[in-house]
Amino acid sequence: MTFELQHTDSASDARTGLLTTDHGQIKTPIFMPVGTVGSVKGVHFSELREQVKAQIILGNTYHLYLRPGLEVLRQAGGLHQFNTWDRPILTDSGGFQVFSLTGIRKLREEGCEFRSHIDGSKHFFTPENVMDTERVIGADIMMAFDECPPGQSDYNYAKKSLMMTQRWLDRCIKRLDETEPLYGYRQSLFPIVQGCTYKDLRREAAKFVADKDADGNAIGGLAVGEPTEVMYEMIEVVNEILPKDKPRYLMGVGTPQNILEAIERGVDMFDCVMPTRNGRNAMLFTYEGTMNMRNKKWEADFSPIDPDGCDIDRIHTKAYLHHLFKAQELLAMQIASIHNLAFYLRLVTDARQHIEQGDFVQWKRSVIDNLGRRR
Repeated sequence: MTFELQHTDSASDARTGLLTTDHGQIKTPIFMPVGTVGSVKGVHFSELREQVKAQIILGNTYHLYLRPGLEVLRQAGGLHQFNTWDRPILTDSGGFQVFSLTGIRKLREEGCEFRSHIDGSKHFFTPENVMDTERVIGADIMMAFDECPPGQSDYNYAKKSLMMTQRWLDRCIKRLDETEPLYGYRQSLFPIVQGCTYKDLRREAAKFVADKDADGNAIGGLAVGEPTEVMYEMIEVVNEILPKDKPRYLMGVGTPQNILEAIERGVDMFDCVMPTRNGRNAMLFTYEGTMNMRNKKWEADFSPIDPDGCDIDRIHTKAYLHHLFKAQELLAMQIASIHNLAFYLRLVTDARQHIEQGDFVQWKRSVIDNLGRRR
């Protein structure tokens, strides 16, 4: 994988770039729809391509390891062949999911023992077998196995956790160097910067990661309960150290406002379940604010869902979508999910355009307050 830095904003740390993988190119800044089990909930791949304009999607190592399982994925020829998505894929290492299984996992230096949330069966993840698993899944971008400590962890726990994450990263890199891709195309490993909300730990982690000279780097452990301003401060601390000529991926973030603030601070890649999860619950994101489509105010509003949105937004009216939600039709969740994903992709595409034009900061200031408004 290669990354070409194309434009930098003179008034901020915002930038645009071009990621090139063996499954295609990705223009940054980019939002990546979350396809946890090999599918983006409620959205066909044709809609992801044509309506959402997705350039890359995510899969999750933990979930794919449990279902459909590695043997099925291997026989299929990897996730690209299994789900027919022919563009780039990134896989999370499963660390966040494993460590969120409070009470049914045991952590030690070798790795993490956990019980499946599906049937209670016992499993063990190590840096080595997670790399092997991500080889089988066949993602273009693989995340390192790390511990994602609770957002409110005390300093001693956060430091102990970070030291282990760093030792695990060395093991991930060693295992990757000892193995080859299984399906004839290249795979890249992104290390993850942890350290909770402690500046010195974040700096230490960023320096450790930067020294690995990986194809890209990720910032993890944020948007897990800390105040928003603290999240932005941690991004600034980390991005002062992470190399400028490598893509920076902020994991699991977030609202449209979060994304614009992070772009201004030099982040290139984002993912979050919010567009589809909120969409399934009748919440639509727009440049004019968020709309609750169950509200009676939309009952007789025959204007398009979003006249500047994707084709589905322009075809269907607010009144029709309101009706579908009231009637509990599955199509309501599908339309709302497509709208929200398309809006997120539009948001980062607009941000890219304004970075190139040199007026990103002014544009961001002009839209950010409305993005958080309730309609």
